[in-house]
Amino acid sequence: MTTPQPTRVDGMGPLEPVPFIDLVAQHQTISEEVTSAVTKVFSEQRFILGDEVLNLESEIANYCDAREAIGCASGTDALLLALMALDIGKGDEVITTPYSFFATAGSIVRAGATPVFVDIDAKTMNLDPEAVAAAVTPRTKAILPVHLFGQCADMDALWRVATHNNLSIIEDACQAIGAEYQGRRAGVLGRVACFSFFPTKNLGGAGDGGMLTTDEPELAKRLRRLRVHGEMTQYHHMEVGLNSRLDALQAAVLRVKLQHLEEWTIARQRNAARYADLFAERGLLDVIELPTISEHSRHVFNQFVVRVRDGLRDRILNFLREHKIGCMVYYPKPLHLQPCFSDLGYQPGSLPKSETAAEDSLALPIFSELTAAQQETVVRGIAAALGRPAKVSGAVVPRPKFLPFGPRVGDEAQRKHRESA
Repeated sequence: MTTPQPTRVDGMGPLEPVPFIDLVAQHQTISEEVTSAVTKVFSEQRFILGDEVLNLESEIANYCDAREAIGCASGTDALLLALMALDIGKGDEVITTPYSFFATAGSIVRAGATPVFVDIDAKTMNLDPEAVAAAVTPRTKAILPVHLFGQCADMDALWRVATHNNLSIIEDACQAIGAEYQGRRAGVLGRVACFSFFPTKNLGGAGDGGMLTTDEPELAKRLRRLRVHGEMTQYHHMEVGLNSRLDALQAAVLRVKLQHLEEWTIARQRNAARYADLFAERGLLDVIELPTISEHSRHVFNQFVVRVRDGLRDRILNFLREHKIGCMVYYPKPLHLQPCFSDLGYQPGSLPKSETAAEDSLALPIFSELTAAQQETVVRGIAAALGRPAKVSGAVVPRPKFLPFGPRVGDEAQRKHRESA
């Protein structure tokens, strides 16, 4: 039986498969370190909390420049614990984004409160502070911004709203470890921040895991109590909490990976800059809108999400999938239109910017081990899907400018395109 060969699509040879993410490639670079760390945990037979978790908490707190860090079982649990620790529950409202993973709003409901969805900024796809301000009511207790895809929300503007209305801010930083806003790390931009260590995150474990950070010692004390059934001392429970302890095995793996996180983040930023060059060189910026990087932000590119104009997103998506080139849609249906939130009264058209993002956004491979050849294949695939020439020759494309905290991806390339149009 003959093995099917890749199809030639643009006169430059076949399109080889490209994974959306390759965890094996990363593991191969640190396998000995991880194996040693995990073997140590097995030899000591201390699997729940313990020194590995304590050490990871200290290291994460130091990395985020936070006073306290509290490990838990997942990013979802981190969100729920944060809400519980701030006494947010029945009758309360929490303003958040509809353009996020389900756990953002699901945790609000699990806490007994009501999510109030407001629209996003059309460029960054993060929460729009003006929309937040307009949604505040006497029942509002907190704002829950998501640092989407690895870029911090507009925290100064959100803090002005929060301070004026005596509200707490809970950072959903599950996609944004290492991201910065005006030189400060995600994790210290609200009263409490929530992180996820799901395996595909920039800092991913060998399963589920989560972390909370805060600068408030009393809040940290309560979070530690809530993660162990509200237990103050053994069999003495001050309140009803969760069973949400971080495993020592996960902590051991994460401690190894944390030592490499900055190196991996820089690789993701480099890959993002390379995409900007490739799209410009192929003359695709009339259809592909590159990620917008906010001023004074350090984007860590948990995802690299482009916007596809002229209703061509699904055409590109289907072509790439057909040729086994990794791509994803985050998120195809905004939270305010999910069936489980139908009782909140939102309708199609209620939050148009979020709905448009769901219709035209496309995530491309960005993992740190992604090669230049693989990125070339991704962009070739998109050009082929659009019926564009294999290569645009003679174009002189400047590299994107870099801010102190990371690349301002695509700004320069897209400006040149607009000037030449």
